[in-house]
Amino acid sequence: MLTLLHRCGRNLVTVRTVQALNKSYYTTQMGKRVAVVLAGCGVYDGSEIHEASAVLVHLSRGGASVNMFAPNIDQMHVVNHLKGEPSEEKRNVLVESARLARGNIQDLSKLSVKDHDAIIFPGGFGAAKNLCTWAVQGKDCSVNDEVKATLQAFHGEGKPIGLCCISPVLAAKVFPGCEVTVGIEKDDKYPDTTGTAAAISELGCKHVSKSVSESHVDGKNKLVTTSAFMCNAPIHEVFDGIGAMVRDVLKLA
Repeated sequence: MLTLLHRCGRNLVTVRTVQALNKSYYTTQMGKRVAVVLAGCGVYDGSEIHEASAVLVHLSRGGASVNMFAPNIDQMHVVNHLKGEPSEEKRNVLVESARLARGNIQDLSKLSVKDHDAIIFPGGFGAAKNLCTWAVQGKDCSVNDEVKATLQAFHGEGKPIGLCCISPVLAAKVFPGCEVTVGIEKDDKYPDTTGTAAAISELGCKHVSKSVSESHVDGKNKLVTTSAFMCNAPIHEVFDGIGAMVRDVLKLA
């Protein structure tokens, strides 16, 4: 009986130690103000819903306050997600992003860098179709003027920028010489990484191969990236990788 009590005591100390460490870590992150930029609602023509949700959950767990933004522009096109085919309708990026934000979202033009400590861009095809034209033009794409100005403003103030899935191409286009990850090259679990990494390299940037559960920190430019659904991975692994990205962003903020 005494042996059992001693074992339980040791386990209790271990649990309490972990809880104390977690509390200490998250307390240091309190007060961080983070902007999250969305690109619509839905993986094929907007923000990837699971990625956006994971970003928000990890920011909440980290004690950050969040404001969401999206450009008030038309989507490049609308995709019927059931059929995986374009439809004839038109939709607005800000209006669609409001679905993810539960209505609490602002026009990107209203984002004030001085009111935020960091910014994060979830992935999804909307990042490559609405925030820039990478989906159709690759490395020769153009970045939406407001998105580009926002990235440059945070970078200019030395404030961290988090990007996941395909959205790191925004940084590659705007910040020549930066380092990002979109997954592991020449690995079947990352079917689009090799080609995307090659295009990133052609822009004069460095691609760093990282697994889905990891993030890469470019300390010089304060860029934090993770591959997310660039990898064919179970959703919990994507969730964990986004958590690593968010934690690194908050540490830099």
